[in-house]
Amino acid sequence: MKLWGGRFTRSADPRAEGFTSSLSFDRRLWREDLQGSRAHVRMLGAQGILSSEDVALILEGLEKVEKELKTCQFPFRQEYEDIHLNIEKRLTELIGPVGGKLHTARSRNDQVALDEHLYLRRVIEQTREGISQLQGAILELAKTHLGVLWPGYTHLQRAQPILFSHHLLAYFFMLERDYERFSDAWKRADSMPLGAGALAGTSFPIDRRQVATELDFSRVYENSLDAVSDRDFFLEFLAAAAILMMHLSRLAEELILWSTTEFAFVEMDDAFATGSSIMPQKKNPDVAELVRGKTGRVYGDLVALLTVMKGLPLAYHSDMQEDKERVFDGADTVLSVLEVMAGLLSTLKIRKERLAQAVQRDFSNATEVADYLARKGLPFREAHEVTGQVVRYALEQGKYLMDLTIEELRRFSALFQPDVFAHLSPEAVVAAKTSYGGTAPERVREELDTAERILAGRLTGKTGQAQER
Repeated sequence: MKLWGGRFTRSADPRAEGFTSSLSFDRRLWREDLQGSRAHVRMLGAQGILSSEDVALILEGLEKVEKELKTCQFPFRQEYEDIHLNIEKRLTELIGPVGGKLHTARSRNDQVALDEHLYLRRVIEQTREGISQLQGAILELAKTHLGVLWPGYTHLQRAQPILFSHHLLAYFFMLERDYERFSDAWKRADSMPLGAGALAGTSFPIDRRQVATELDFSRVYENSLDAVSDRDFFLEFLAAAAILMMHLSRLAEELILWSTTEFAFVEMDDAFATGSSIMPQKKNPDVAELVRGKTGRVYGDLVALLTVMKGLPLAYHSDMQEDKERVFDGADTVLSVLEVMAGLLSTLKIRKERLAQAVQRDFSNATEVADYLARKGLPFREAHEVTGQVVRYALEQGKYLMDLTIEELRRFSALFQPDVFAHLSPEAVVAAKTSYGGTAPERVREELDTAERILAGRLTGKTGQAQER
């Protein structure tokens, strides 16, 4: 018999039973389910709803269930359709009918919602830790290569020279926004739904705040209907995950480009590349390509869950069973990508000789010529026009701006003086970008200091939390 089978006269069709079962994927919530059940039964005892003897027996039985789960000896059974019923049925087998009292004053609707909140809080912590590890790898790479010049691009065309560290730190601060998004998502995950019952609450004199305190929730849901039907916290996590994956995909795409023969700016370590089954010379950036590819997977998880939720009237519906696989997949993907990207970046080789050549042989110093003329008093729009004419002339002559003589430059404007050449080297162009957040070395050092403070403060904060607990 099903635990809910009292109203039914026929057993479930095996096809329907297999179709409606969520055990194949929600079994991974067993830790959260046991954690919530312990807090719930202790509250029932404190409120006098269950006797102290019953509470002790149930807690003892839950310990036995946990031991079986940890040692892979737990007898999962498809007919009990989910992790909640499987645990409750096994508890009853171990301690007798008193096991059925565990479900007093709760429904699977608020039970699963609690499990999901507990799970998501743990995953958000893991995600934030993964982001911090990746930021640390980026920061170390930026510190190690401070001073290395890098061709900056717009439209994938050479634009202006910058510091490689400046380029890397752009990703550090992208990831910082991701960290903040997950920190904000934590606030919605940190709300306790247990006690909402199926949808209307319960007539038992429960103490929801006791359960919230034991499970370290900062608040409880104010409305029982909302508590069992809300999946915003999952959606918010997946939205943050999708944005994070977009950032990581952009970084992966750049690494792929930079490692090509055409760019040859970086070389990936052999441990984070693969070869070809037919072309022995190949070194393929498969890790970065898969990061790029898995981004679509996380986007799909978000859109799938949004679609599940978009038409559901209050309160709970079995459609919401589809939430777990989407979140499990999104979380697993993000955590694996963060880990592998940190390893890839920490072993990345920068080809400094190639970069030194790259920043010399282009027209990325043209903006500095226009700025030079503007500082001499020429309106910038006119300075832009003059500089464009100079570039066109240099292209026709097969020269770069540094190769032109002062006489050639003065054909286009009498404002050119010999001091213009002091502004045209890549080092000078980079050094001139002293505005806050710019690529000048002193500004990039400020960025590095800020990044180090962020990570150091995060570590200090964790230490403080550990001491408090």
